[in-house]
Amino acid sequence: MTITGGIESLRGAWSSLWPSVRQPTRSDHGLIDSIRACVDDMRKISDDALKEQAKQLRDSVSAGAAPNSKDVLIRGSAVVCDALRRVMGIEYYDVQLLAGITLSRGNIAEMQTGEGKTFVSALPAFVHALTGNGVHVMTVNDYLAQRDFELIAPVFRQLGMTIGSLKSSDSPDVKRQAYNCDVTYGAGYEFGFDYLRDQAALIGQGKPRLGSRYRDQLRGFKNNSVQSIQRGFAFCVIDEMDSVLIDEATTPLLLSGGGPQRATAEAYLIARQTAEELVENEHFAVSGSPPRIILTQPGIERIAASGNVAAKHGLLRPWVVYVRNAVQAERLLKIDVDYVVSDGKIVLVDKHTGRLFADRSWRDGLHQAVEVKEGLTPSEEQRPVGHITRQRFFRLYDGKCGMTGTATGSENELQHFYHLPVVVIPTRKPNQRKQLPTRYFVDQDSKLDAITAETIHVHATGQPILVGTRTIETSELLAERLKEKGVPFQLLNGKQDEEEADIVSRAGAKGAITIATNMAGRGTDIGLGPGVPELGGLHVIATEHHESARVDRQLIGRSARQGDPGSYQFFVSADDQLISLHAPSLARRIKQSAGSGVEAEADFSHEIAKVQRQVDRLGLAQRQQMFAHDHWLEQVMSTLAK
Repeated sequence: MTITGGIESLRGAWSSLWPSVRQPTRSDHGLIDSIRACVDDMRKISDDALKEQAKQLRDSVSAGAAPNSKDVLIRGSAVVCDALRRVMGIEYYDVQLLAGITLSRGNIAEMQTGEGKTFVSALPAFVHALTGNGVHVMTVNDYLAQRDFELIAPVFRQLGMTIGSLKSSDSPDVKRQAYNCDVTYGAGYEFGFDYLRDQAALIGQGKPRLGSRYRDQLRGFKNNSVQSIQRGFAFCVIDEMDSVLIDEATTPLLLSGGGPQRATAEAYLIARQTAEELVENEHFAVSGSPPRIILTQPGIERIAASGNVAAKHGLLRPWVVYVRNAVQAERLLKIDVDYVVSDGKIVLVDKHTGRLFADRSWRDGLHQAVEVKEGLTPSEEQRPVGHITRQRFFRLYDGKCGMTGTATGSENELQHFYHLPVVVIPTRKPNQRKQLPTRYFVDQDSKLDAITAETIHVHATGQPILVGTRTIETSELLAERLKEKGVPFQLLNGKQDEEEADIVSRAGAKGAITIATNMAGRGTDIGLGPGVPELGGLHVIATEHHESARVDRQLIGRSARQGDPGSYQFFVSADDQLISLHAPSLARRIKQSAGSGVEAEADFSHEIAKVQRQVDRLGLAQRQQMFAHDHWLEQVMSTLAK
């Protein structure tokens, strides 16, 4: 089957796999009463007796009981409830137990921010760890994984379960010990990289024929001469799963480390000089979404003319790629948006969260092109030794579940690609979040001036404010404006990762102003300080719409948590990235509506939502293409294995 044919067959099956989002059933609610009754009985027993209860459950599963069977779910949830009470003095709410049941059955639980997802993850992790095959609990980065591990570890130890955590800096032996635990916490990407390291080690033993390793896996053969870090893929619990399974799905996990590949610094410098001579729309064009550099025939010929000089410098790839990288570095990649310069190094920025990733780099020489652009000495390239798409990696697991506050709207894709139904968990208390009208401006400067004025106005009332920005650059522009006005604020833009929890935890204090890049994946709750509920709770100012409406919802979801009051408001300018890249006609309409002023009178919320849906469809098509390619590759490898 061709890749194109694979896409068409997948599209043909798509319509039959589009389930509606569902709510917890009456039967699910009935289990809560049974769990509560079981917990009441366990309150009367000793710690050792509680540990014995956990052992009996493990024996029951070993004897053939399913981890998600009714009896195991009830008793397993009860022992975790009582262990949490004994260790931390915390009681699960009914909605958290509903989420635990949902997850244990291999679903996605949509839980709003502040509803206690960290504690909920312990419920499915425990019942599936009873198999003895190990459970992987994944968060978005090392920092949050370690925080959650330290929080939950005493609960598992109370029940006689072993628990470990992964760090990127750990040695293979330390990681192996963590994987041998009943439950292992870590960043999602680290599990994937460890898989690639194991595969690279197996291949490194010799020179197997094409398809031989895949054939041996299919036939159940094991190579015991190399000790793997991991021991298998039984079950995983994924936090912020829409970010992991959708937003990052088009970025494969790529493991480098096969030794440096050398090209002289002069090669990258000559490429930059050549790129500076190229003229847009004559030698190259910017096209597509996301935008990319397209070279014209005159451009290719112009580049070829400089290739004789460059060829003397040990090129690793065709010369045209070096020059195209230099053009992309200059025209498409922006400092404090796509990357920052820290300690003389280029550090990538996660476009979805604003976090910095010091251990990531662009491939195929693009990273070195950016280094030269910023006046740095180009680093040595590392030879890639393995890669895997996130879609394929997560399909390695026998079972999985996930949590997020923003699954609805993507439920069909999650069901189709990952066979994960979405169950919406009700909030513990009614939502009190208020939406203020969106304001539209002709350009970024006038928008930032208005945001600054609005921030000062709200700050005068004492109501705390969280200002969410898409880029580090915007966060610092706002910070400069507030500093000039003498207004105190806290800045959180990915450059203060270790201070993050402390900064975010104070964001709900009376009079606090916090400027932060996109809040997706930030796991620290924002509690309201004394007197803040009476002032209206946390007010969120969103400085622009993201390409994905889900990321917008993640930001505004930071206010009005657990029934608290809260409010939010969007500010939009005609030159925002979403509009300038995907809807230039909308930019013209906003400017026309503003007339001779800087703020438009009309409401364009319907048009914004339409653009976001269009971008989502483009992203979906890209993920379908990748999924179909994976499907085709698996068929090829299966054929080679025969």
